[in-house]
Amino acid sequence: MIPVTKPFLPPEKEFKVYVKSIWERQWLTNNGPLVNTLELKLKEYLGLDHMLYVSNGTMALQLAIKALNLTGEIITTPFSFVATTSTIVWQGCKPVFVDIDAHTFNIDPAKIEAAITPNTSAILATHVYGNPCDIDAIQQIADRHGLKVIYDAAHCFGTRYKNRSIFEYGDISTTSFHSTKLFHTIEGGAVFTRQPDLLKKMALMRNFGYSGVDEFAELGINAKNCEFHAAMGLCNLPHIDEILKKRKYLSSHYKLRLNRLDVQFQQLDNAEDYNYAYFPILFKSEDLMKECKAKLELAQIYCRRYFYPSLSALPYVENVEMPVCDSIASRIMCLPMYHTLTLSDLDLICRLLLRIQNNESNEAVSKNFGALIVDQIESEINIQTVKENGA
Repeated sequence: MIPVTKPFLPPEKEFKVYVKSIWERQWLTNNGPLVNTLELKLKEYLGLDHMLYVSNGTMALQLAIKALNLTGEIITTPFSFVATTSTIVWQGCKPVFVDIDAHTFNIDPAKIEAAITPNTSAILATHVYGNPCDIDAIQQIADRHGLKVIYDAAHCFGTRYKNRSIFEYGDISTTSFHSTKLFHTIEGGAVFTRQPDLLKKMALMRNFGYSGVDEFAELGINAKNCEFHAAMGLCNLPHIDEILKKRKYLSSHYKLRLNRLDVQFQQLDNAEDYNYAYFPILFKSEDLMKECKAKLELAQIYCRRYFYPSLSALPYVENVEMPVCDSIASRIMCLPMYHTLTLSDLDLICRLLLRIQNNESNEAVSKNFGALIVDQIESEINIQTVKENGA
């Protein structure tokens, strides 16, 4: 079986060292030493001055909206994970959707100003699949209209923009360290800001608003994370450059092998050191996408319709048509992408997709599954033999 994703796991012995230290201290949560160490090491790796490690990426968005005192309407994208929209509603604000760019899949800045009203307080944009938004254009719009900017950068660990971490942009950026992400802490997330006062406010909010043993300075919530999750982050961080390198290699190989597949790839704009977090492909039609997905599943290869459906169709928002997003959401599919994905598995996925495009039957695809595996193994053995013989 080839799943759409697998979490990266460090050597077990590395994690056990941290677990042993937790047992010895008996300090499990409430901003323990491993949480503080992880924050310091992440700031050092990312080249940032300010960040807070929190319980998850959704809570990071909630803290951002609350810390900025946002009310009324928040302009956002309909093409993102559900938490981007549900958090706005959860915080008592109204999401106002703006359609996306057909090539980058990010919110289209050219359509934002038409959606601004006297009730608009912020723009909440997602860097879709880790691909940076048009940050300069969004900031110019925000400055003209006195709006705050939040970036949902859940997919963005390792991505840079103009020689700086993508997390440096906006009033607040948020991310997720969920186990499906290329850098994870099992469960977790973070908030980033360049404003020290705003960081201090969110630090208080993260811990119920406590400013002392019996003192409260802010309306707070429990957004802290624990020592065990921090331990996983500390184990994974030394491997992150290797993870990013492997993702780039796999993505390049996908593009090479799928150059004859009639699909559209995401356009990467202004991305320096893009992290290749996902590998989405956009089919010509929803029917073709569904056919490919179903036939891959016959071969026990599992892809994901991500993101689907459009967030503008959620039952708790005002439903509006987003022509570009609605079309893309119906036709998009993410292929398997994870650190231990082998070239044999990747080539098998690509060969099956090409066979499906060439109208082979379900039976033919199923029968060829075993043969394709054998062919691929033999091919890799031959390649390795050539390398060993120095040819």
